[in-house]
Amino acid sequence: MQPALAVWLALSLLAGMGAEEMCGAPPAAPSHSIPAPQLSPEERLSPHMPESLRCDACHAIAFQIEEHLRRAEGKVGRKALSEPDYMEVLERSCSQDWESYGVQELDGEKRLVGPGLPGQESMTVMVMGGPWPGRLSKMCHSYVGEQGDAQIYGAHRRGPAALRELLCHREKGACAGGKAGVPAPPKALQNEL
Repeated sequence: MQPALAVWLALSLLAGMGAEEMCGAPPAAPSHSIPAPQLSPEERLSPHMPESLRCDACHAIAFQIEEHLRRAEGKVGRKALSEPDYMEVLERSCSQDWESYGVQELDGEKRLVGPGLPGQESMTVMVMGGPWPGRLSKMCHSYVGEQGDAQIYGAHRRGPAALRELLCHREKGACAGGKAGVPAPPKALQNEL
């Protein structure tokens, strides 16, 4: 009887029928298919942050500046930093690698996600790297150049809300005229209404 069993086992293995098929395979785990965000040519190729993501980007930049300045002040005992020190911290915060930021599509809407930004879903695909770090660095340097080191540091000293207000929510800021992540309507349309 044993030789017959050995021959049957050998033939079943050669035929591709393993023990799992003979005894019943365990039930397959449910699979989830999550598509990556579909990026437009502007979102993929432009050196500039797309308009629809500028408010999110501004909040990420304000968060990173705030964190870098807070840590630098913590090293000197929460005292105000000297002008050369805060200028160096601002340069460092804009020149960081920004690799922890990317884009997710949530409910059909693309959003920038990363530290300091709300709305991250664990069951979505996030596109990181690529043009996003360079765009964030470029925007950060632009804000520092536009607003000035002293004005940014002064806003930081008043609190995170003051810094976000200065960078993102001022009259012509990235978040002006709409809720976070949604750009204001173009000026031509506003004037026609």
